[in-house]
Amino acid sequence: MKEITPTELQAWRDAGKEHQLVDVREPYEAQLCSIGGDLIPMGEIVDHLEEVRKDIPVVIHCRSGARSIAVINALATRYGYDNLINLSGGILAFGHDVDHDIHCE
Repeated sequence: MKEITPTELQAWRDAGKEHQLVDVREPYEAQLCSIGGDLIPMGEIVDHLEEVRKDIPVVIHCRSGARSIAVINALATRYGYDNLINLSGGILAFGHDVDHDIHCE
């Protein structure tokens, strides 16, 4: 499975590299903190496959990285996605490594 560090993701953003960011946390979690992107909760992802692009890199993230790994494995195995990238450490790592104003605890 491909992974991207929070620092690498921020470099993509700074450079304007085309990608999609998908947050698979629950809405109440996204209300606490967010790094942008499309909110598609893990339990609803199959119902929203048309929203997950196949033509550009798609970075999937959750709180710590566990749910995003499960989502990537399911989408790759069952639906043929080959462009998915896990945000290593999730939004917690992004807050720690990149944006210290993000507090998800």
